[in-house]
Amino acid sequence: MPRVWDVPVHDSTRVRDARVAAEHAAALAGLDEQRTATAALVATELATNLLKHAGGGQVLIDVVPPPVLAAGREETLLVQVVTVDHGPGIADVSAALRDGFTTTGSLGAGLGTCARVADDFDLHSVPGRGTVVVARIGAVPGRPDAGPDPVGRVRAGAVNVPFGGAEYSGDAWTWVRSGDRVTLMLADGLGHGPEAARASTAAVEALRGAAHLGPAEALRRLDTALTATRGAAVALAQVDTRAGTLRFAGIGNVGARLCEGGTWRHLVSRPGIVGTHRPTTLREEEAAWADDRVLVLHSDGLPSRWTPASDTCRTATDPAVTAAVTVRDASSPARPVRDDTAVAVLAPTPPDRP
Repeated sequence: MPRVWDVPVHDSTRVRDARVAAEHAAALAGLDEQRTATAALVATELATNLLKHAGGGQVLIDVVPPPVLAAGREETLLVQVVTVDHGPGIADVSAALRDGFTTTGSLGAGLGTCARVADDFDLHSVPGRGTVVVARIGAVPGRPDAGPDPVGRVRAGAVNVPFGGAEYSGDAWTWVRSGDRVTLMLADGLGHGPEAARASTAAVEALRGAAHLGPAEALRRLDTALTATRGAAVALAQVDTRAGTLRFAGIGNVGARLCEGGTWRHLVSRPGIVGTHRPTTLREEEAAWADDRVLVLHSDGLPSRWTPASDTCRTATDPAVTAAVTVRDASSPARPVRDDTAVAVLAPTPPDRP
């Protein structure tokens, strides 16, 4: 089931909780001792930054698939550490990232250290709105070289927030590859808690055997796999990277928005519940996929009237950062989400990405 560590950091005692959560996540991801220590360092530094510079915030730690599905590494798992705050923001991000390794025997030097030791690192900060940071740590340091592989031109990321700080989220996401096609899925198990998590986890496991199918046919396969569960709302978006096309199909109340050249439009799911009440006919939507496209899938933990902010369509931002900013801006400490909340984002890989 999708274990997620949601650690509110408002005093120094919770920094240790973030570090311990990163160590547990590293064990689930199969990281060795050295990379486990790296994950713990990143979680500690980012949690400490929340206290020092934002007056506190939230640390989300999860085990996730890689942001790029390079051939032969599709099954790789990484520890993802996300921090979210509603603090003053960072006026000069470049200066904040110029921190060097410490020579004083302390844990490190904040954002600069994290950016160097993580496999992936990105942040979004706006003065007066707060900061989101995403770091991922895998078993092998560094990013795989996708080379001429067309699938390397697409990347995905997500955040998953369990309702009420629960251990397991009833939402789950993953993405899979078959040849030149990649399929992103977001599943929202009916209700929340362990039974909802079992349903969404069953959808994740079933998709791994259905990566070669189109979205509508894959939903039929998932419907069979979820019959022993309470069921889930599921949305599937598939990009054919060579043909430059996007196909979408969904059942239930998982929202889908596609940004095309700065303009957003809804992709429509059919009413129903995968595993218990699948509609007799399934319709796929098709659209062009290009370097200015961004796709957002979200569960109903977001407010029903949520609309993407203008900067959600930025293709240069890490998809998980876009997802985390979406969750942050749709809620606040005074207006917390009322259900498990997951946001998954599919976006082009910038041509200058190192």
